Formats: sequence, structure tokens, C-alpha cells
Amino acid sequence: MRWSWFVVQLSVRSPRGLDPTRPGRDASKIAEEVIAHLVGLVDAEVTITLEIEAYVPAGVSEHVVRTVTENARTLKFTSQGFEKE
Repeated sequence: MRWSWFVVQLSVRSPRGLDPTRPGRDASKIAEEVIAHLVGLVDAEVTITLEIEAYVPAGVSEHVVRTVTENARTLKFTSQGFEKE
């Protein structure tokens, strides 16, 4: 069956997520085994979204907050921020 004029929204969320110590390795595998098949389709518009969550019970130092915020801004993240509990 061939789908035409059909929008496919694929949301993949690994139950374990990416290994935070080696995210490049896991992302590379996803790129090879999933994304490559989608971008190869005629007229495909593929968007990839990265979401990072970190829970730090002891809190995060001002230095780390400043560094992460500045780096996220430099990398042109559309949103970033820290929340206090």
C-alpha cells in the first residue's frame, strides 16, 4: 500500500532513554535504524526533537546553571531553564 498526502507523526520514547554518559552512541543508532529510513522518503520533512531532563535532589550550583543556560542559548535551544522545588 502506498500512502499519499498522509502526515505521519512518529514519537519514539525509549523506556530507558539514552545513556546520559554516551548519548552520541545511542543517538547514532537511532539515526541509522530509524531516521535514515524516514529522511529517505520522497518529500519527507523530518523533525527531530531533543528533550533533556535532570533531577538533582541536592540542587545545582549557580556556576552549572549559568554554564548550561549559556551553552543552551549558544546552541539555539528554543527553551531552557531550571526549576526550584
